[in-house]
Amino acid sequence: MAGCASTGPQRRQLDSRRRTILRLALPIIGGMLSQSLLNLIDAALVGSLGEIPLAGVGIGGYATFLITAMVFGLSSGVQAQTARRHGEKAWASRAMALNAGLVMGLVIAVPLTLVCLWQAPRLMAWINQDPAVNAEAVSYFRWRVVSLTPVALIFCFRGYWNGIQRTGLYLRIMLMMHLVNVLASITLIFGYLGLPTMGAAGAGAGTSLSLFAGLVVWAGYSRRHASVSGFLVSWPDLTTFRTTLRLAAPHSFQQLWFAAGYAVLFWILGQIGTGSVAVGHVLVNLSLMLILPGVGLGMAAMSLVGQSLGRRDGREAKRWGWEAVRVAVVCLTLLGLPLLIFPELVLSWFLHDSQLIALGSRPLQLTAMMIMLDAAALVLAQALLGAGANRTVMLTTLTLQWLLFLPVAWWVGVHLAFGLLGIWWVQLVYRVINSLVFALIWKRQRWTSVAL
Repeated sequence: MAGCASTGPQRRQLDSRRRTILRLALPIIGGMLSQSLLNLIDAALVGSLGEIPLAGVGIGGYATFLITAMVFGLSSGVQAQTARRHGEKAWASRAMALNAGLVMGLVIAVPLTLVCLWQAPRLMAWINQDPAVNAEAVSYFRWRVVSLTPVALIFCFRGYWNGIQRTGLYLRIMLMMHLVNVLASITLIFGYLGLPTMGAAGAGAGTSLSLFAGLVVWAGYSRRHASVSGFLVSWPDLTTFRTTLRLAAPHSFQQLWFAAGYAVLFWILGQIGTGSVAVGHVLVNLSLMLILPGVGLGMAAMSLVGQSLGRRDGREAKRWGWEAVRVAVVCLTLLGLPLLIFPELVLSWFLHDSQLIALGSRPLQLTAMMIMLDAAALVLAQALLGAGANRTVMLTTLTLQWLLFLPVAWWVGVHLAFGLLGIWWVQLVYRVINSLVFALIWKRQRWTSVAL
């Protein structure tokens, strides 16, 4: 009887933890999924102009992603410190990391924007060699890179408000930005309301306009509600700047080379054949979209882990990480099941050649299995960022990707001629190892001693 009596409170505590994780994660997931949906809408709008503008937007978008990766780490750097101060109940200094991140965002993004505007043709030529496509890509990229500074600053604001568990704000502002983006892009692409017809460049201009609008909302809301935490009240000390840089630099470096790894993957697929590139493009984009719930749950764990460490409770922080993994396993399994059971049907939404669908069916089933097995890595990598172990995450991620997956993928897929399916089997094994390594790092708990 005593055992039964004890399970009731334990069950309620477990349910409470899961509700907290989902309460924080769902708005983040919603914002991320809405961004993926918006990218599809942009592609559909530009796709009506023809394959050359669409290809130009694709190349320009990939270049924008690479450049944005250089400031991506500001978000986790601000969030980890904010969550730690929140856990310490240091209410008046919670926004010091935000102030430091904003200054660093300006220092990095403004000159980087000027260089990108100047060197845009050369950058596009590195990625693609078609002059007609590059002409569209350059104009689109230049309009997009104009908003690099708002992107960097928005990352900082998102990190602060997520760090104090106000994740719903992110979703609301994202939805407003999407509305501006859709309306502005339609108007500028097709030249409505007496404005010039900009074509593919209009999509880039509309996106940049929405980012500037979003920055105004983030800054205005933070000015009203975060001043009590030190937002724009005082200059951050040198230690805060150093800590922000120490956290942001590895994460940005990781994102940049992680994105470059996908370029290498598509180069490997190109050695096999055009069909493998086409199918691989669909598989990669599906997997990147379907792992977003895992990333969102990890970002929720990032705040919860940081706050627990701020209270000097390493055991509690460890529990948050494992519980977020359990929730992610369930969510990602549910998302992966349709791909596992109905691969041909799912691929038929994107591919219209029966041979390509046949080529991609088994790899899509492997993709579904990868999504399920990657839960621990997706969540615990983010949770480690919340603990300040950014260098550990960078070294683990890039070592496994560049020294294990990519060389073995080329060897199996190209050298041994196992093709696309062989590469996807290698990727499945790589994802399993990735999750096991992150689980081991989390279990050892050396991350609890990182000072922020």
